[in-house]
Parts: sequence; structure tokens; C-alpha cells
Amino acid sequence: MKRHRFEPARLIAGLTALTVGTGYGLDALGRWEAPGLWLFLALPAGLLLSGLTAAFRTTARRDTPHTEAPPLPHP
Repeated sequence: MKRHRFEPARLIAGLTALTVGTGYGLDALGRWEAPGLWLFLALPAGLLLSGLTAAFRTTARRDTPHTEAPPLPHP
């Protein structure tokens, strides 16, 4: 598998979508009474946090000198 760099914004967006989907799924099964407005607003809030994280990381990366990481050894 090809290695790639860690992207925290994608992690936050994925966890947000997974959480909201799980909440709606549990509500549909009758296992949990989802608080309607809070669960509905969780997706835009998570995506906003993801966008802010991406913007911060891009700005922080631009301020530091770019150095190449050494290649990973193959097992």
C-alpha cells in the first residue's frame, strides 16, 4: 500500500459523517432518540471545523521551509 501524509481535516470530516450517520441510523432503528436539531447541525459544524483545520494546516505549512522526508525502507 502506498504511504501518504496524514491529513487531519479529512479525519475530522470522516468522523463527523460517521457520527451523524450512526446517530440517524440508531434513530431509525429505534435504539436512540436523536435530538433532531443538534444532530442536524452537527454536520455543518464538523465540516466547518474540518475546513478551518485544513486552512490552518495549509497556512502553517506555507510558513515553514519544505523539506523532503527520507524514503521509507521496504520490508
